[in-house]
Amino acid sequence: MSQQALTNEASAPATAPTPLVTFYRFAPDAPLPQRADRSAVGTLPTRAYRFCEAVATASGLGYYLFPPMNFSLMWDGIRLLWRWAEQPDWAPLQTVQLPDFRAYFDALVPPEIKEFSPPFISALREPGIAQIWSGMVARTRPGISLWVRAPINVPRTQHYETFEGIIETDHWFGPLFNNFRLTKTDTPVDFNTEEPFLQVIPIPRANYNEAAFNDYQMVAALKDLRPDEWQAFHHTVVRPNTQEVRPRGQYAVATRRRRKARPSES
Repeated sequence: MSQQALTNEASAPATAPTPLVTFYRFAPDAPLPQRADRSAVGTLPTRAYRFCEAVATASGLGYYLFPPMNFSLMWDGIRLLWRWAEQPDWAPLQTVQLPDFRAYFDALVPPEIKEFSPPFISALREPGIAQIWSGMVARTRPGISLWVRAPINVPRTQHYETFEGIIETDHWFGPLFNNFRLTKTDTPVDFNTEEPFLQVIPIPRANYNEAAFNDYQMVAALKDLRPDEWQAFHHTVVRPNTQEVRPRGQYAVATRRRRKARPSES
């Protein structure tokens, strides 16, 4: 190999690692995704945030997605209706685009993609169910999927339910949407761009491979526990409750210390 070739090879930039998740904002006014918040957008009680590591850890998984615009939905028992700032009266919902999005999309995409702009909201055939697009598309590292669900531990109205789904976004490159079921008739449900309406969590495909769930065992009776298992139970349950002075948040402190000691597992 020539000296010139060696020089070029040495100076060539290393290939950047594939990001865990890449978000693509298709809708120009959609709020950008945000890292999920261990305080559940500030709604967790202070004691839970400080001392309940299990709740805080779950709250902080993944990323928040926000509605791409402010709007409201309502179900009259038969039809879905919707409204927004420039259309203040309720209108029957079938399939609608984001305002002005179709022209914006067609002006920027390759010719063969024109006229395929993703719909914003679609009323599904099942009663009271709407499919809502976040305005985003996502791609994940090979072998990683996105679990799409309601924001974890964030209080929300009980007038709708959020379906949960897993999208294999390492090869499926399309609109990042979810389905919502309105549960009360004649009651407006408001969606606001400042409040997350979805949480997406990267998960390895191996974690939900059907064969993985066959790897379990069952200890069917107390008499079958081993001495080391009773010792672990004593350490977790008995010892903290028999201390004269019981520090708060022992699980949280121990978990955070373990994460610092093993950063690759964090």
